[in-house]
Amino acid sequence: MKAVSNAPVGSKKRFDVWGFIIHAALVVVSLVCLLPYLHIVAKSFSEDAYVIANKVYLLPKGFSIEAYTKIFADASILRSLYVSVIVTVLFTILGMIVTICAAYPLSRRQLKGRSTLTFIFLFTMYFSGGIIPEYMLINNLGMLDTLWSLILPLSFSAFNLLIMKTTFTHSVPVSLEESARIDGAGHFRILWSIVLPLSKPILATLSLFYAVGRWNAYQDALFYIKHNVDLRPLQLKLYYLIVQASESFQLEATQVTLSNPEVMKAAVVVFATLPIICIYPFVQKYFVQGTMLGAVKE
Repeated sequence: MKAVSNAPVGSKKRFDVWGFIIHAALVVVSLVCLLPYLHIVAKSFSEDAYVIANKVYLLPKGFSIEAYTKIFADASILRSLYVSVIVTVLFTILGMIVTICAAYPLSRRQLKGRSTLTFIFLFTMYFSGGIIPEYMLINNLGMLDTLWSLILPLSFSAFNLLIMKTTFTHSVPVSLEESARIDGAGHFRILWSIVLPLSKPILATLSLFYAVGRWNAYQDALFYIKHNVDLRPLQLKLYYLIVQASESFQLEATQVTLSNPEVMKAAVVVFATLPIICIYPFVQKYFVQGTMLGAVKE
């Protein structure tokens, strides 16, 4: 006996207009993010004459690696790269430890005064002392020209704290915590064995936020690292290279072998962002991973 279909004879699959619009919008947004970086990469591998004439778009013209050669010609570049890696790793670890230790108590309902404490953290997002008081504080603490001046001041983010607190509050079922308490687990055991394993996506996301924020920052190093040049991070070192190239180009523009500052800037951008781009694919899988699926059935 044949099954009777309710679909009319000769009917065709309808064109999904909204699906097409969504896919087209995603393609446009992706190109908006990708094309500028491809333009920068093309400029970094192009000769100065084509860049000055604004003839470089998405493909390099007159392939040249002179800008990268000048970057690696400075022996201190590798040392600055090492300093940036050490500072970024320590900064991310310390920032995540502080954020987790603050977010977990604030996410528990039994904590008295948690609304007031949350407001105090939130208040710091809108009001701060400013650059001069921060510099005076770092100076009074004796942290100028030390790695700690690049790690401690920004190692805590109230914005990341609120994100993690919200995740701990809504993503971890109360029944799961109660069952752990019945089995005799304390707060540290619950945090380490239940909350953190179920929060891997947000942990990976916030770790990336901390790492990228520290990796791209150079203003604090510009203020706090003055005499000990061996502690200059990569971004500050590349900043000085750009300034030096710009000044040399203005003073000695008649030299043929001189690199155009625009080419140097493009090479610096590629060199500084490449490590983060290499790390991102290994972290991205946690952004969409649903670790809570099937954890508790009520």
